[in-house]
Amino acid sequence: MNGSVNIEINKGIGTITFFHPQSNSLPGEILNLLANTITEAGKNDEIKVIVLKSEGDRAFCAGASFDELISIEDFETGKEFFSGFAKVINASRKCPKLIIGRVQGKAVGGGVGLASAVDYCMATKYASVKLSELAIGIGPFVVGPAVERKIGVSAMSQMAINATEWQTADWAKTKGLYTDVYDNVEEMDEAIKILADKLAESNPEAMLLLKQIFWEGTEHWDALLAERAGMSGKLVLSDFTRNAINRFKNK
Repeated sequence: MNGSVNIEINKGIGTITFFHPQSNSLPGEILNLLANTITEAGKNDEIKVIVLKSEGDRAFCAGASFDELISIEDFETGKEFFSGFAKVINASRKCPKLIIGRVQGKAVGGGVGLASAVDYCMATKYASVKLSELAIGIGPFVVGPAVERKIGVSAMSQMAINATEWQTADWAKTKGLYTDVYDNVEEMDEAIKILADKLAESNPEAMLLLKQIFWEGTEHWDALLAERAGMSGKLVLSDFTRNAINRFKNK
C-alpha cells in the first residue's frame, strides 16, 4: 500500500499521522485506516486528547486520490470510495476525545473536510484551502456538512462555487475553520503542545460532555453522509467528470 497511518501515544496525547506520496491524498485504504485509528484512539484509556496531522511540510492533504477516482467503474465502487470520507468525518464526530488538527500546508477538498471535522484546528500561513470538486464535475457533497458546520453556508458555498480559487489561511481563520494561524511550523507545534498538554490534564468527563454539545444536531450524519456519498458516486461515473479528472491529472 502506498501511504500510511500511524499513532504515537505520549503522556496522554495520541498523535495520529497520515501520509501519502501524492501530496497526502487519500485513497480508500488510507481513509479506512484513518477512520479506524481515530475510533480506536477514542476507546483507548491511555489517550486523553488526539492530535491529527499529516507528514511533510508542504501539503496537509490533497483530498481524493485522482488515480482511484478515475478507476471507479460502477456506482457501488464510487459510493464506497466516497463513503471513506464519510467514515473519517463520522469517526471524528463520534470520538469521545477532543481532536486538535495540525494543518501545515494546503488543504484541498477532502482535506478541508478533515480540517473541519476536528474540534480545534491550528494552521500555518501556508495552509490555503480550496473545495475543488465542482472543477472536476462533482461537488463537495460528503465533506459539505462538516465544512458548513464550521464556516457557515455562505463561506462554504463561496468555496464550492469558486472551485478553482484558493482562499488564504487568514481567510479560513476569519471564517472559523482555523482557530490560529502561525508564521511557521515550529510556532504552530509549540502552541499545539501547550494546548494538548493542558487538555491531557483536564477532566475527561467534562471534555466528553463539551464535545457532545459541540456536535449537537449532527446525530443524523451517518445517513446523511451515506446519501451524499451516493451523489458523488453517481457523478464520478459521468463522461463529464471522467474527462475533467483526466484533464486535471495531465496538467
